[in-house]
Amino acid sequence: MIVVVVSNAPPRLRGRLAAWLVEVRAGVYVGDYSARTREMIWSQVSGGIEEGDAVMIWSAPTDQGYDFATTGRNRRMPVDFDGLKLVSFFPSDAPRNR
Repeated sequence: MIVVVVSNAPPRLRGRLAAWLVEVRAGVYVGDYSARTREMIWSQVSGGIEEGDAVMIWSAPTDQGYDFATTGRNRRMPVDFDGLKLVSFFPSDAPRNR
């Protein structure tokens, strides 16, 4: 199982994703493909995301049962923590109130 969530993606990329996956909600695509096809889809996403951001989640033989990758302008980034993949946040660009 593959799930791709895009935000602020260009129409060309959304159309390409819709050719391979089912868009169950706006910007949320689902399908079931091999690892090779999943990598091809991810290369299309990461190469065409432009100013948007995306995350892909897929079933994997890990302790969590899934794995994920992110690309684009997003504050969240995946971090490996002793074999578990967690999400860390980049600091906000906004000035902090004191």
